[in-house]
Amino acid sequence: MRYFGTDGIRGVVNEFLTPELAFRLGNAVGNMVNGKVFIAKDTRNSGDMLEAALIAGITSAGADVYRCGIMPTPALALITKLEDAAGIMISASHNPPEYNGLKVIMKGYKLPDSLEERIENEMQNVKYNSFEKVGRVIDYKLAEEEYFNYIKELYKNLDLSGLKIVMDVANGATYNLNPKILEYFGAKIEVVNNEPDGFNINKDCGSTHPENIKNYIVNGKIGVLHDGDGDRCIFLDENGQEFHGDKIIGLTALQLKKEGRLKNDKVVVTILSNIGLERFLNENSIDVVRTKVGDRYVLEEMLKENIILGGERSGHIIYLDRSTTGDGLITALETLSAVVNSGKRLVELSKLIPDYPQVMINVKVNDKEVYKSKEVFEKLKSIKDYRVIVRPSGTEPVVRVLVEGPDMDESTIIANDIADLIKKLDNKKE
Repeated sequence: MRYFGTDGIRGVVNEFLTPELAFRLGNAVGNMVNGKVFIAKDTRNSGDMLEAALIAGITSAGADVYRCGIMPTPALALITKLEDAAGIMISASHNPPEYNGLKVIMKGYKLPDSLEERIENEMQNVKYNSFEKVGRVIDYKLAEEEYFNYIKELYKNLDLSGLKIVMDVANGATYNLNPKILEYFGAKIEVVNNEPDGFNINKDCGSTHPENIKNYIVNGKIGVLHDGDGDRCIFLDENGQEFHGDKIIGLTALQLKKEGRLKNDKVVVTILSNIGLERFLNENSIDVVRTKVGDRYVLEEMLKENIILGGERSGHIIYLDRSTTGDGLITALETLSAVVNSGKRLVELSKLIPDYPQVMINVKVNDKEVYKSKEVFEKLKSIKDYRVIVRPSGTEPVVRVLVEGPDMDESTIIANDIADLIKKLDNKKE
């Protein structure tokens, strides 16, 4: 059976994602690593249950568990790299609280398909070790400090004094750590959505709901917004307008080029990134490589082509000379560093990077394969002068429709027409 999706194992808790599945994954990983496994979680109420099941699986295979508690995914990734070990993150990232997920990390990196398949095969046959070799559980209290020290050393010359920031931590894994780090670098921080109760992670807050903190953006403040597990970051400028991943990539690509860090003068983006970003980068002698949607595909291309910067419009951005994965905190620090070095306000920098109107509609469906139908293909063929992408979500029962072009009203009409067609075809299949 196929358990892994585009970003680990993910699903609704106690429907698809059960304690038994977590136990089997833990047992498979524990049997493969022959040593220790670091585990961390976000703030979902199901995290404790899945953590307990994972621990039972890992230790039953004879491996030790180093329990890091609530911690952002990129922080766990860093620790697995520094410790040359495996890790499992319990999180469903930006998904609603009823979802959770299990992401396996090896020495800082997400798994290639071949290793996921091997783990899936191992999950079918639970293997127990002898009682004297059962693993132990160690509460790894140095985890947060280890990550903090790494960031402090990386940005030892950064001074954010004078910046006023509203930070939305999505009631998620970054609620405690990330505001402390931005304050350490001198920024004046106001934190919102930082009271997790297990059920409010990502709920009308964080990087997927930037409109909900616009009221706080006054008197020259800017917004920094994370998702539930802290691998994403977007901004709001001083006027409360979204400064999304495309604009972050545009701004920081120029900064990296000035610093001599932008290897091969190339960046990697997905098919969802705006054509305005591509034109802006090309005008500044930076080439753009596009991939399928998903940070794993961005990272694969970056490693293959020796490219240092890549990411998605959603704010999932990788600085490969700083981290092995998307890190919302590093994205924030790289962007704020570029703002400080420019001597300009974020709203001024935003205007430099064009953004064609984009309309995105998520169509709830019973059968995600409906997007492949002949009727949808014929509809797409008939559209001229607009960029249209129709694709299934890797984690939810929806088909996403994206339309991009010179006129917002026309883009909206086209997107709605396609969405209506998909709904109609899906209803016929019921």
